[in-house]
Order: sequence, then structure tokens, then C-alpha cells
Amino acid sequence: MEIKTLPDQTIIVTGVSNREFLEQFAQPGRIGLSGGITLVDKAICRAERHIDPDARWSAWSHAFLFQGERHDGHHWVIESDIQIHRRHIALGVQENRVSKYFDEGLYSSLAVLDFGLKPEQIGCLLREGLELVAARARYSLRELVGTLIALKHPELRGQGNVLARQSSMYCSAFVRYLFRKAELDLAPGVDNKNTTPEDIFRTTTLHRRWLLQREVPKSRLGELRKKLRSGVKSRIEEIKARRKGERL
Repeated sequence: MEIKTLPDQTIIVTGVSNREFLEQFAQPGRIGLSGGITLVDKAICRAERHIDPDARWSAWSHAFLFQGERHDGHHWVIESDIQIHRRHIALGVQENRVSKYFDEGLYSSLAVLDFGLKPEQIGCLLREGLELVAARARYSLRELVGTLIALKHPELRGQGNVLARQSSMYCSAFVRYLFRKAELDLAPGVDNKNTTPEDIFRTTTLHRRWLLQREVPKSRLGELRKKLRSGVKSRIEEIKARRKGERL
């Protein structure tokens, strides 16, 4: 492992796998950021270019909260996400093992942000996060679209999300919500439901962050894209067959 510390407290880590990086730096109450290679990831990163003065794409498309190691020996995260496992779809706030992010092909960029929280603040984050898991708060694609609209019209960023709905939040809005419960505002001036992963990465709230980025080989990108297209096509055919059976 090689480490380089920049003046802004960013610590660049190289020479390690996603697994080694997360096992080293993931701790309860820290924030995780990821960037991936799917079309959705790229669309979010592209939309976040409106935040950058030079219109550079963001590296970040997802945000989550590290929960800590549990009795199964695995480190877990709390996040608002869309998870598809065969016929089971989890759409909203959920708990997942951090091993989800070990795939270096799907997750080419990772960051861990540490705000030096007190034990009671960490307890607040986890308590509020688990409350939303139990309440089955949903992932809001609608609000995500509202945020994309606000990114194109900066005057809307501080106003309520134009497509806001109750009991729902996408990933970075969820993380921001939890930190406001712990009395830390990560993006002052931006409405909670207009918060992006890039806003969290750029927060001026005092923190330390570890950053792992790597290039994804073009051959691997092509392979993953084919796999994604194949999976989507299979899912569409499955739904069509089911609907046809219901009509019969």
C-alpha cells in the first residue's frame, strides 16, 4: 500500500484492492462514496458536472454510511439504493454487507470520509438509519430526477426538490439527512433532497478522507456492459412472459 497526503487532508491510497481499502478504512459513522461504470452511474456523474466550475464530471454516483462489523464477522453499510437479486428487488433504505463494493470492475472509485464523530453522534446516525430501514423508506427515482433538474438550474438548488415526495430519499439525500440529525450539515445552502454525492465529497465540514481510484481496463468495461445489457434483456423477457401467462 502506498499513501500520499495532500494539503486538504485527502489521503490518496494506491496499490490495494477495493477489499483491502475498505477493510482498512471503513469504520462506524464514516461515509462511503463510490463511482461505477453502469449507465446510471455515468449519467449521475455527468449531471454533477454542473457543480464544478470547469464542468468536469464527478467521480461519485453513490453515497452510504458505514455501520460497523457485526456478529457474522462482516462489516455492514446502511444505504438507500436499488438492489436486484434474481426475483427480489430492494428499493429503498436497506442494510448490505460492505463486500458489495469489493468488485473492482463495477466500483472503480471509492472514498471514505471521517468526520471524527463522538460516540453519541455515531449512535445517532446508526439509530436514525436503522429507523428508516424498519420504516421501509423508499428510494426515490422521482426525486433523483428533480435533483437533475436543479443541477441544470442552480437557482433551484436551495429550494425544495420540485419532485419531492414523503417517506423517500435517494442515496446522498439519505446520508445528508442522517448527518443533520447528528447536527452536522454537509452542504449548507443546498436543499436536503437536492444533495448529490459530489456535494458530500466537496463538503467544507472538517473531515479527513481516503481516496482510492483506478482505471477500468476497456476490455473489462466492454465485458461488464454486455453483461448488464444481457441482464436487462432477460429481465424484460421474463416480465413479458409473466404478463402473457396472466392474460391466458
